[in-house]
Amino acid sequence: MEKSRRLLSLDILRGITVAGMILVNNGWGESFHALTHSEWNGMTPCDMVFPFFMFIMGISTYLSLSKYQFHPTVPALRKIIKRTVLLFLIGLFINWFDLIWTGDLGFQHLRIWAVLQRIAVCYCLVSLYALCVNHRYLLPTIIGILVGYTLILACGNGYAADSSNIAAKIDLSLFGYDHLYHKSPIDPEGLLGILPSTAHVMIGFYCGKLLKQTNDIDRKVMNFFIVGTILLTMGFLLSQFGLPLNKRIWSPSFVLVTCGAGSLLQGLLMYLIDIKGKQKWCKFFHVFGINPLFLYVASELLAILFGHTGISKSVYTAIHALIPSLPWASLAYALCFVLLNFLLGYPLFKKKIYIKL
Repeated sequence: MEKSRRLLSLDILRGITVAGMILVNNGWGESFHALTHSEWNGMTPCDMVFPFFMFIMGISTYLSLSKYQFHPTVPALRKIIKRTVLLFLIGLFINWFDLIWTGDLGFQHLRIWAVLQRIAVCYCLVSLYALCVNHRYLLPTIIGILVGYTLILACGNGYAADSSNIAAKIDLSLFGYDHLYHKSPIDPEGLLGILPSTAHVMIGFYCGKLLKQTNDIDRKVMNFFIVGTILLTMGFLLSQFGLPLNKRIWSPSFVLVTCGAGSLLQGLLMYLIDIKGKQKWCKFFHVFGINPLFLYVASELLAILFGHTGISKSVYTAIHALIPSLPWASLAYALCFVLLNFLLGYPLFKKKIYIKL
């Protein structure tokens, strides 16, 4: 019973995160500031949803690989490779699906990186690390990656919001301009950002270890609160001493603050769901939590389809006619889009169909 409830709280956090990702990605027109990404340094609530998913993925990776006793068996390696390749290819397909509406049927302008590609690579790296390296080196590895990344940023003009940034230089030299994100000088899911993102997933992996290896539910909750408070404090301190919060380069302070917030939220959900038994409000997010990949991919493809066919504009115009305020009309459209994806996922939820890679 305890195991089931514990996993429910994780599903709910995952569901909140996926619903949040769909919400913030699908505002139309002028959105509230809180529902837009920071242009550079700083952080809005919108900036936290993708990092939360990476944190949750770390927890889930520990729980999943524990079934193999963390031995690099053929079934475990096959599962990791299959999931990595499929995630990366699905991410490329989403980018290509967006591209073909412009009449470009080739791959000469296909963006290489995006959300699913980063998820794929980080999942692969952390999973292989978990199977091949003693877990007592986990915390030193996390610290080493973040310290090393800090030095790279310091030496490579890593906080510059222009093409002199080392992250932009690496992506441009390896992939070429046509295969990169063009809405800012820095590709927010570029190659260099895999370093701190991997440390990010490792922190989630460490929290998964705390979750799995502690039997007492109160102790589990306390562990998440302690880890979350420590990470949040460290992250905000770093942000005051030369390492600002920055999602686009996935700065070390950003890693610590978002992992800390994710840990605190997971602890809170465990307290509400596992200890207090307050579960009636969970169903909406549970739908997103059990099929997160399917609903995220569906939302991306629908958003592209609606955007290029004029459906989004027509629906938003109708909403704006009823709601004169531009930000509130944008929020209403985004909420309708989230509801649409909920309706796609609800039949799967009712029939207990779980679409997994």
